[in-house]
Amino acid sequence: MSIPTTQAPPRSNTASLFSLPVIVAALGYFVDIYDLLLFGIVRVPSLKEMGLNAEQISTVGTSILNWQMGGLLLGGILWGVLGDKRGRLSVLFGSIITYSLANIACGFVDQVTFMDPFTYYALMRFIAGIGLAGELGAGITLVSEVLPKELRAIGTSLVAGIGLFGAVVAYFTVQWFSWQMAFFVGGGMGIGLLLLRVGVVESGMFKNVTEQEDVKRGDFFSFFTNADRLTRYLKCIGIGLPTWFVIGILATLSNEFGVALGLDEEIKPGLAIMWTYVGLATGDLISGVLSQYLESRKKAVALLMAFTLLITIIYLYGGVKSGTTFYTLCGLMGFGIGYWAMFVTIGAEQFGTNLRATAATTVPNMVRGLVIPMTTSYQLLKPSVDVIQAGAIVGLVAFAIGFYSILTVPETHGKDLDYLE
Repeated sequence: MSIPTTQAPPRSNTASLFSLPVIVAALGYFVDIYDLLLFGIVRVPSLKEMGLNAEQISTVGTSILNWQMGGLLLGGILWGVLGDKRGRLSVLFGSIITYSLANIACGFVDQVTFMDPFTYYALMRFIAGIGLAGELGAGITLVSEVLPKELRAIGTSLVAGIGLFGAVVAYFTVQWFSWQMAFFVGGGMGIGLLLLRVGVVESGMFKNVTEQEDVKRGDFFSFFTNADRLTRYLKCIGIGLPTWFVIGILATLSNEFGVALGLDEEIKPGLAIMWTYVGLATGDLISGVLSQYLESRKKAVALLMAFTLLITIIYLYGGVKSGTTFYTLCGLMGFGIGYWAMFVTIGAEQFGTNLRATAATTVPNMVRGLVIPMTTSYQLLKPSVDVIQAGAIVGLVAFAIGFYSILTVPETHGKDLDYLE
C-alpha cells in the first residue's frame, strides 16, 4: 500500500539541475565508472604481463570479472539496505572509501608474494565490486528526491551522462601510464571526491521518513513478500539485462569476436569498452530529454532497446570487415544502451521512500551480477557452437527478457515520489 508523506514541494527551476547534490552525484558516478571498468580495460595487458597466454587470459580474466560482479551483487543489497536505514549520504561515503582502497590495492597485484597473485586480484576486485555497488543507486535516489518531478529525468540523465565519461578517462589513463598507475589514479580520485561530499545535505524525503518510527525502512526481503512488489522489482531488473550483455560480453570480450569475425586488425577490448561508453554517455544524456518529450519512461527505453538490438544483429551478422567499423558499432550499441539512466530512474520511481534506495541500489547491481550467468553461459556454449552463435544465444535471452519487462512495467513519468510502501 502506498502511504503519502508530507513535505514542502522543491523548487521547480533549471538551477536545481546544477545544485551541489547533482554535481557531486555526477562526479561520484564518474569515479565509479572509471573504477568499475578499469579491470575490463587492463584485463589483457595486466594478465599478459603476469605471464598468462591468450586462453588463460580469457578464462582467468572472466573468473576475476565474475568475482567483481559478485561483489556488486552482494554490495548492492548491503548499500541499498543501509541507504534506507542510515541515509543516502552514508552510502555515498562508505562505498567510495571501500572501492578506492581496493583499487589502490589492485595496483600492487604483480608484487604479491604472500598468496597466489590471481587469487589476490580476484579478491581485491570482489571488494572493489562491493564498494562500487553503492555509488549509482544512492546518487540517483538522492537526485530523484531533491529535484522537482519535471526535472527528474533530465537530472538523472545528466548524472549518468557525465559519469559515464569515466570510461574514456580510464582508457586514456591506461594508454598514458602503466596499468598499475591507472589503479592508483582511480583510488586517488575516489579519496579526493570525499572532500566534495562534505557539503551535500541529506534528502528531505528521507529525513521525514526517519521521524516516523513505525515505518519499516530498507527491508530487502519485503520485495519478496508482496506479489505486486516482487513483479515490479523483477521487471526493473529485466529491463537492464541488454545493457550488460553489450558491456560484459560484446565489449569486454570483443577481442574474441574480432577473431571470430576474421578481422585482420587485433581488436583491443579497452578501446571497444571506451567507445561503448562514449556512446552510452551520449545516449544517457539524450534519453532524459527523449523521456520528457514523449512523456514516457517506457517509450524512451523501448525505442533505445530496439535500436540496440538492431546494431547488435549487425555486429554479429553484418559481415564487419574493419576495426573502424567494429569500434563504430560498439559506439552505436553504447548509444542504444544509453537508457541506463532511465532504467535506474525507473527502479527508483517504482517504490516508496522507505524502500527507494534499496531498490535503486540493488536493481542495477542485480543486473551487473547477472553478468556471471551470462559470461558462464557464453563460455559453456563456445565449445559446442562458435563464438558468434554463443554470443547470439545469450543476447537473445537478454533482449527477450528486456522487452517483456519494459513493455509491462508500470509507467512512472511524472509520478510523485513522496510516499511510502
